[in-house]
Amino acid sequence: MNELVERLSTGDHPVVVGGPTPSVKEFKKRIEEIGYVFIKFTGTRGGTDLGVRVDISATNLQKANFEQATGEVHVEGTLTLNYVPVRCVADIDLATLQGKGHLVVVEAAKS
Repeated sequence: MNELVERLSTGDHPVVVGGPTPSVKEFKKRIEEIGYVFIKFTGTRGGTDLGVRVDISATNLQKANFEQATGEVHVEGTLTLNYVPVRCVADIDLATLQGKGHLVVVEAAKS
C-alpha cells in the first residue's frame, strides 16, 4: 500500500478545512450544495489537501450552527489518493475550522 495512504489511515491526524478560500460559509455551501469539500491533513510534509466527494448520508450536521460558527461537523466522503480508493472521515470544529481526521481504505469489489 502507498506510504502516505497507510500513514493517514492509521489513527487520527490534525486536519483543517482546505481549499482556496476556507470559511464557515464556504464549507457549508460545499457540503450542502456542491457536495465536494477540501480537507487538509496538516501533519504531512507541506500538508495534503484532499478533494472529497461528500457522502451526505454519513455526514452529520446536527451539532453544527453555521450561522454562529459553533459546534462540530462530522463529514465523510470518498476519493482516490495515489491510486488507492479511500474514505475520508473528519470531525471539524466550526469555530476554528480545525479538527481530527483519518482515511479508511475502501476495498475494491471483487467480481
